[in-house]
Amino acid sequence: MDDSRLTNISQLKEFLEGTQKLVVKLETIEDKYKFIGKTVDRFGYKLLSRKDKRIILSYIKKITGYKKAQVMRLVKRAIAGNLKVKTYKRVNPNKTYRLYDIKLLEEADEIHLRLSSLATKEILKREYRLFGKKQYENISCISSSHINNLRKTNLYKNSWVNGTKARIINIGKTQRPENNSIPGSIRVDTVHQRDVYHINAVDEITQWEVVICVPQITEKYLAPALQLLLNQFPFTVFNFHSDKGIEFINKTVADILNKLLVNQTKSRSRHCNDNALVESKNASVVRKNMGYQYITKDNELVNLINDYYKDYLNMYLNYHRPSLFVTEIVKDEKQREKKIYGQATTPYEKLKEVSKKKNINLLKPNISFEKLDIIAYEKSDNEFARILRYEERELFKIIEARNS
Repeated sequence: MDDSRLTNISQLKEFLEGTQKLVVKLETIEDKYKFIGKTVDRFGYKLLSRKDKRIILSYIKKITGYKKAQVMRLVKRAIAGNLKVKTYKRVNPNKTYRLYDIKLLEEADEIHLRLSSLATKEILKREYRLFGKKQYENISCISSSHINNLRKTNLYKNSWVNGTKARIINIGKTQRPENNSIPGSIRVDTVHQRDVYHINAVDEITQWEVVICVPQITEKYLAPALQLLLNQFPFTVFNFHSDKGIEFINKTVADILNKLLVNQTKSRSRHCNDNALVESKNASVVRKNMGYQYITKDNELVNLINDYYKDYLNMYLNYHRPSLFVTEIVKDEKQREKKIYGQATTPYEKLKEVSKKKNINLLKPNISFEKLDIIAYEKSDNEFARILRYEERELFKIIEARNS
């Protein structure tokens, strides 16, 4: 195409008016880019008035067939001198995941009750890299977004669970819980299941989680239950934070915590994030694993549930179930904070990471990482999850028998 005789803006305007019904279009991208660069330079686009710029843009749009937004972008690049055709280069090409790999993902989702894609990716990676399971070699390289893609395929079939919430009174300090950047500041809440109550406690830094069961929220059961709960944390607890529910904001709990020199705080009004960590764990852990089935008030049954929690569920949560951790907090133009969850790892691995970073021993005197390593790596994540699901089925058989 030779447009060298169109030498000024007036001629371009006349050309556009006279060719409204005429379709003129360059074929290749290289020709279009070359034409845009030449036109911008020839007419000195940068120095033109806004009115003349509109004519130039209309002319380019007419010849190239591009839409206005794309023309604007390309003209900006031409002015900057970097209008070149970019060759498409795939940085990380998709792998082909076979039926066998999808079934491994399905099995992991079934025994872990379908965690987030980032946590599932970490489990698959640990199965191959940490526990040496050769069958996970291919699927261990999968991206978290592609896990969601595979979950929508016809080859993948699975069933999983959902849902929960919390409540208000006066004792303890009404303030934001302080963690001092070390493990030991725990968030606590209760989840009731008809005639029994689950007490859920989560550490803020490592997300180390301990769940116990009591038949009633009374002094008789609460005192030994809190002692059992605090004993299962491998580090010293220095802050105990809950909402304003009377199950924890009472003299019995205050006396127990005072004897243990543990600071007690409670959530502030209109600050729902103060106890959000444990609230989310109520749904994703307690309800997901225990469901909504009726459990009768029976001391022997509660002891069985506590044994199951201590020997299986709590071990699974802390050594084999990856949690998501905030790696960066960014602010948008309105100064609103957005948290980026860029790390998925188990609470135990996080505890080791924090201990190494702070260069201090965070564990209780009678506990060492050498002892905990034996517990953490004796079984792979999937192996322990299978054992957990088996024990869970056995427990619920007993619960159903007691209920009937």
